[in-house]
Amino acid sequence: MWIAAAGARAQQPSLPAPADSAAQPAGESQAQAPAQQQPPQQPPQQPPQQQPPQTEPSTQPNVKLPPPPPKVIDVRFPGESGFWFGITGWLPFGNQYVDKGHAADFSGLSFLQLANKSHGAFGAEIGAAAGLHNTLRISYWFSKTNGSVTAPTDLVIFGQTYSKGDGLTTNAKLSDVKLSYEYLTWPYPVERRHFRLKTLWQMQYVTQRVVWDNPVKSSTPDVNGNFTSYSVLGSKSFFTPTLGLGLHEYASRNLHFELDATGFMWPHRWQIWDVEATVAGRISHIEIRAGVKGFHYRTSPQADYFFRGTLAGLFAGIMWHSD
Repeated sequence: MWIAAAGARAQQPSLPAPADSAAQPAGESQAQAPAQQQPPQQPPQQPPQQQPPQTEPSTQPNVKLPPPPPKVIDVRFPGESGFWFGITGWLPFGNQYVDKGHAADFSGLSFLQLANKSHGAFGAEIGAAAGLHNTLRISYWFSKTNGSVTAPTDLVIFGQTYSKGDGLTTNAKLSDVKLSYEYLTWPYPVERRHFRLKTLWQMQYVTQRVVWDNPVKSSTPDVNGNFTSYSVLGSKSFFTPTLGLGLHEYASRNLHFELDATGFMWPHRWQIWDVEATVAGRISHIEIRAGVKGFHYRTSPQADYFFRGTLAGLFAGIMWHSD
């Protein structure tokens, strides 16, 4: 009997859920359920900074550096800074000659010594310091000589013929333009030394112009009363480099001595040398100069005519310095 009752209970259908619970909205049922909380996000942890290793204090004593070397004193004497200009006067003596060259197309003679009555030589110079005791100079001088000579034999001079024994006049002008760069060679550094050895690098342009005349024949008319001029002009020039040495000694800031010698020659062409010894004294910006000068030249004998000569004499000058 009890078995039958249990089976009847097992066959009874399950009752549906109450209507009230089915009518409730889903949101309220979810609200009643406890919300699941997300764990808070933590920022990424920075790796711990490595601390510099602790060093123990040095037990060595403090090392002091040596003091810097003293600054080199560079003394500049007059003419080694600033700029200057001046004039010179020269009284040269010597002989000058004219002769025919290898390109002459005649057989007559042409050798004649020019009259050597000197009217002096005058010149000018301007210069400036070029750094490190070097200097740059530009100078010009000219010399004039004239007088009377006697033709030693029959001559042909620049196309004009003269007879032996003719009284001739010569009027000559010799000029020289020089660009000179004076480079300090020794000592270096100069410091307080008074002596300078310089190498001289120069360019020179030399010109010789001469006018010959036979004044007696030029002023004497012929049988028809006509006058014939026996005057002729001859000119030669050459452009050449010159090299040399300069010795400068500064006894004091206001007194110094100079000896410059340069020269150059091209075999079978031109040749030149130039020597000048100077003593100079200075008062304020004014410098008084005096000394002796020698000059030798020869134009190219490969031409139809050429000149040569050697002059020497005393000179004096005055200069103004900016420093």
